[in-house]
Amino acid sequence: MKTFMHRRLLRITIAALSILVFSHCNNGRKAVYRNDTLTSGTIHISVDESFKPVIDSQIKVFESSYPDAHIIAHYKPEAECLKDLLVDSVRMVIVTRQLLPVEEQRLKDTLRFIPLQAKIAYDAVALVVNKQSKDSIFDMTDVKSLLKGTSGFKLRPVMDGLTATSTVRYALDSLLAGQALGKEVTAATSSQGVIDYVSQHKDAVGFVGVNWIGNPEDATQLSFQDKVTIASLRCLVCPEETYVKPYQANIATLRYPLVRGLHYILKENYEGLGSGFANFLIYERGQLIFRRAYLWPARMQFELRNAGIDE
Repeated sequence: MKTFMHRRLLRITIAALSILVFSHCNNGRKAVYRNDTLTSGTIHISVDESFKPVIDSQIKVFESSYPDAHIIAHYKPEAECLKDLLVDSVRMVIVTRQLLPVEEQRLKDTLRFIPLQAKIAYDAVALVVNKQSKDSIFDMTDVKSLLKGTSGFKLRPVMDGLTATSTVRYALDSLLAGQALGKEVTAATSSQGVIDYVSQHKDAVGFVGVNWIGNPEDATQLSFQDKVTIASLRCLVCPEETYVKPYQANIATLRYPLVRGLHYILKENYEGLGSGFANFLIYERGQLIFRRAYLWPARMQFELRNAGIDE
């Protein structure tokens, strides 16, 4: 009897040590016990605030399909999301750029593995003006001069912050090629703050993710469109001089000039809930939600058709 009990105790001890060592090997800093699967558990993710409407929809559908899954989203400026890759409790970030090689190496040194990342949709930066504004048509020279403070338009640019946000980074990197923003640029606290500011100031032009104002089937976004006018920008790839709005088809065909990607970065090296949510985003249901939100899906091919209207 003693021999049997001794062997049983030894097996339990070995099993416990194996779990501890296995968990420790997956995190160089401390032991982590896995308690989630592809469709169950609770995780935290950090998301670029520009995409709150569509990611809220994604989470709602995912959790309704898997009642044991709970995804807690924290909406922040993009730079803060990327910093959260080093926070143990954050499993995934959703931002508008991929990791740089130096960032991948830093995470590999810290986490002992390189996070998975993939593009999941295409978005656009929309310009919005006050309902009483006389100016709602711009070309790219106008946009750049507005941001630099050298424009002839008497309009004050409004961003969702002056640092750290994806919209500001896009303006600095893709539009101004590293030049500083002009002194006239004003900072709101959020995308909704940009819309509210523009609706109250006739001399304002706001820069905001199309996810906040582009979906005509969303009652909240329709109310935003009642407050502001979406500006048209000159198409750079059209054979004739054409001005277009950031509608879904113009994002898909790159007729609208301010298109950017949306990416997830997954800090998980096993099949946990983060992997389950990532799979949801890249396959049919998640991609259809992006399409319904009037972004353009990056992982599935959808057909675009020309339509005519008979008068």
